[in-house]
Amino acid sequence: MQKKIVLIGAGSAQFGFGTMGDIFQSQVLEGSHIVLHDINPTTLHRVEEVGKQFIAEHNLPFVLSATTSRAEALEGADFCVISIEVGDRFVLWEQDWRIPQQYGVRQVYGENGGPGGLFHSLRIIPPILEICGDIQKLCPEAYVFNFSNPMSRICTTVHRKYPELKLIGLCHEIMSLPRYLPKILEIPYEKLKTRAGGLNHFSILLEATYIDNGEDAYPDIRAKAPAYFERLPGLGDVMDYVMKTGKRPESEEELLDIPCTEFWSERGLFKIILEELGYLPITTDSHFGEYVHWAYEVVDHKGILDFYNAYKGWLAMAEPKIELKLSERVVPIIEGILTDAGYEEAAVNIPNTGLIANLPSWLVVEVPAIVDKEGIHGVILGELPKGFAGLLYNQIAVHDMTAEAVLTGSKAAVRQALWVDPIVDKYAAIEDLVDTMLKLQSDYLGYIK
Repeated sequence: MQKKIVLIGAGSAQFGFGTMGDIFQSQVLEGSHIVLHDINPTTLHRVEEVGKQFIAEHNLPFVLSATTSRAEALEGADFCVISIEVGDRFVLWEQDWRIPQQYGVRQVYGENGGPGGLFHSLRIIPPILEICGDIQKLCPEAYVFNFSNPMSRICTTVHRKYPELKLIGLCHEIMSLPRYLPKILEIPYEKLKTRAGGLNHFSILLEATYIDNGEDAYPDIRAKAPAYFERLPGLGDVMDYVMKTGKRPESEEELLDIPCTEFWSERGLFKIILEELGYLPITTDSHFGEYVHWAYEVVDHKGILDFYNAYKGWLAMAEPKIELKLSERVVPIIEGILTDAGYEEAAVNIPNTGLIANLPSWLVVEVPAIVDKEGIHGVILGELPKGFAGLLYNQIAVHDMTAEAVLTGSKAAVRQALWVDPIVDKYAAIEDLVDTMLKLQSDYLGYIK
C-alpha cells in the first residue's frame, strides 16, 4: 500500500533506525515512500545511507529519501512521526532536574512533571508547534504521531493551538504490563484482558480479567505482586553483577538469581500506590513520582539514579542498527487505519472528550483506543478511582498554565505554572528559579518575556 511516511527527527539513529526497522517488516506498508527529515544534515545523511544500504541488501519494496527541507518532506504526507529534542539532551535534562532542587523544590526526576517538566516543555513545544503548523498547511489530513516528552503537556498544547490536527501521542510505558503480569500471575499475557488509563507516565492498571473464565484478576495481582517485585533485583545490583562477572544475565531466571540488597528497586512509591490505592502503576518511581507532591519522601532515589546513569551510559555506548522486528506501536496503528482493523490499542494520548469523566475535555489523557479506517477512537473509561483521580486533578492547572506560558511567551504565566504545581511548595524562591533557568537556557527560552 503506497503511502508517504515522514520521520521528523530522523537524524537520531535510535529513532531513525528503529522506526525504519518497524516499517520495513510491514507487508501492509510495502511500496511506501519513507522520508527522513532532520535539521542536522550530517546525521541525517548517515541514517539515510544506512537505510538505503539495508533496503538494497534485503531487496525490500520501499523507497527512501532524506531532506533537511521540512516543506519538501511534508508535501503530500499521509503519516508524520515526530521524535525530537533540542540542544544537548542530558546537559539540559540535568539542569531541569538539579537546579530546582537547589532552590528547595523536592522533585524526584525532572523530565515530565514538576519544574523540570515545565522547562523541558518550554524548550521543546515551540519547535513542535512550528512542525505542526507546517503539517496543518501542507498535509492537513495526515495522521501525526508524537514520541517526544513531556508527552501530555506537548499534546495538550498542540491540540489547543491546532484543534483540527490528527495528533496522537505514543509511549511504550504500557509495555511493562506484558513483561510483569505473566510472571506475577504465572499465565501467558494473551490470556488476560487489561485496560489502563490516566496521564502519560502517570497511569494505573484499571482492569485485569482472565479471558478463559471472565473472572477479575486484580485480587490475584494485589496478592502476588509484592512478592514478585520484592525479589526482582535492582538495576544497581544488575550493573554490579555485570562488572564483577563480565557477563550479563541471559534469562529472567538468571536475573532473579542475582543477590539483591535493594528492596523494591525504584518502587518505593510504586509499592505505596499499590498498597494504599489498590492499583498497579504501569511505570516506576522516576516517572510516577514526578507528579506526586509527597513522592520525594518515599521514592527509591538510588534506583532512580541507577536508572538514569545506566540509560545515559547505554545511549552513549549503544550502536543502533536496523532490525526487521517491531519495537514501537506506531506501525501497527498505521496498519490498523489502512486495513480497517478495528482492534484495541492499549494506550494512546488524545484529548479527553469525555473518555475519563472526572477530567476536563481539553486535557490530553492516556487511554486505550479502537483503531479503524476512520482513525483512532478513545475507549470510554468513565470515572477513575477517586484516590487516583485526586492525584490527577492536581495536574489540570499545571497543564493549562504550561500551554498558556508557551502560547503567550509570558514570564508571569511561567511563574504561575510553577505556583499551581503540587511539587512546588515554595514561593519566594520561584522568581529567582525562573530567572536562573531563563538565563541558563536562553538559547531556547528567549521568547519568554
